[in-house]
Amino acid sequence: MSTTTTRPAARAEGGSSALTSLLCWSTVALEGFDLVAFGAVIPTLKETAHLGMGGPELTLVATLSLVGVGIGAAAGGPLNDRFGRRLGLTVSVAIFSIFTILVPLAPTVGLLAAARLIAGLGLGSCMPTAITIMTESSRSDRKATATTATMTGYHVGAVAMSLFALLVIPNWHLIFYVGGIAGLLLLPLVWLRIPETSPIVREDGAVAEKPRMLDLLGSHRRALLCSWLASFMGLLLVYGLNTWLPQIMRSAGYSLASSLSLLLIMNAGAIVGLALGGVVADRRGIKTSTIAWFGVSALFLALLSLRMENAVLLHAVVFVTGLFVFSAQGLVYALVAHLFEPEVRGTAMGLASGVGRVGAIVGPAVTGMLVTRGLAHPWGFYVFAGVALLATASVALMPAHPTTRRTDVDAAPARV
Repeated sequence: MSTTTTRPAARAEGGSSALTSLLCWSTVALEGFDLVAFGAVIPTLKETAHLGMGGPELTLVATLSLVGVGIGAAAGGPLNDRFGRRLGLTVSVAIFSIFTILVPLAPTVGLLAAARLIAGLGLGSCMPTAITIMTESSRSDRKATATTATMTGYHVGAVAMSLFALLVIPNWHLIFYVGGIAGLLLLPLVWLRIPETSPIVREDGAVAEKPRMLDLLGSHRRALLCSWLASFMGLLLVYGLNTWLPQIMRSAGYSLASSLSLLLIMNAGAIVGLALGGVVADRRGIKTSTIAWFGVSALFLALLSLRMENAVLLHAVVFVTGLFVFSAQGLVYALVAHLFEPEVRGTAMGLASGVGRVGAIVGPAVTGMLVTRGLAHPWGFYVFAGVALLATASVALMPAHPTTRRTDVDAAPARV
């Protein structure tokens, strides 16, 4: 009988390590580009009645896209643990690239919705897989930094898409062609240059049997359930604010121009927060830093419920709010990567991301309900502050250290 041995995850050195980081970052940037793309073209699709689509049809397509992302994230993790990270990331990029290109070519609403749903399956698996690869390719004292640095790609991709949309609208087809072609161009580099980091192999080279889901729930129940709740709350905040912040600020009496600029300021804060959060977590402890990030988020979200006449003060508060709120989710992923041993890390990361995507759907819906009832300000920020507090409590209940013995690659665990 062949025995199972643990081999260190593949480590790329020098330029290869930098290339691995760049490629993982680029796949996450493409996710940010693609997921924001449909929202950017909705006004044009509605005005031109493309394929006869109105509000209900556009809402259906947008929702199915997010559903696909959630399913892809949850299903991709276990598959990546079984068949390898590099193969999983390559397949994910291929799926969303091909079906993104098919979106403007779809002849019916049903086929367009199907293309967005399937593209979402690929998109959903990209971020947790890329983060897992970066975690396993990084030094033990820089794992949180690797996670949050990779996630900056999402916000950079979203900003790039917004700027590109301003240039090409009403030629909305170009947005999907460019996003899909960029993914196809990235494919050979992902396959050829990203190292396989899955560390569990048998002596004969075969992949070791992975623990079943029931085993995972038995040995990691508290870490799993709390990570799901924290991720749900974290993405509820991100998507709820990204969708409705301008309207909430308009309800508070701010001008339209100011309301739109505040959304940009908040996302700029997110990029800074992700860069800062990883460094702080690696130095001060991942769990402690995640608790602090959500706690400060709650404070500043509550502060935004106050009407601020000073524009400089308002923009400063919004920037700091984005710095903490939009980067806290990155620290949740870093904590998940730390707490779960390599053979189940992809599964844990995918499930946290998948459940979190449910929050991404719930967030805009709850905020939209408050807007419809005329309660957007200040109650929108009260609700968001409460959500941040629930996320804080969820992280506080997570274990401080991995439940099971780590492998050699993680022998020097990050601080928690």
